[in-house]
Amino acid sequence: MTLASRLAVVAIASLFAAGTAFAQTAAPAAKTDAAATTDKKAPKEHSAESLECSKQADTKGLHGKERKKFRSECIKTAKGGMAAPAAADKK
Repeated sequence: MTLASRLAVVAIASLFAAGTAFAQTAAPAAKTDAAATTDKKAPKEHSAESLECSKQADTKGLHGKERKKFRSECIKTAKGGMAAPAAADKK
């Protein structure tokens, strides 16, 4: 084997080794990103006011925009310590 062919073999082998090294360092970064998205999808804890207002909306059979509006007003009044708004009860 000549010196030039040996250098060529060493150069090719080092390229393969370097490519493998780069691939191994990129893999843990991808796992970290996947773990971060899993944390974002964790269920949120709802307050007692929110749960109570949801129950009230369920009993009234509200859906969509009406439900969202009712819950918003209900939570505001519950946190403010006031009674439920009369306008929301009429719906």
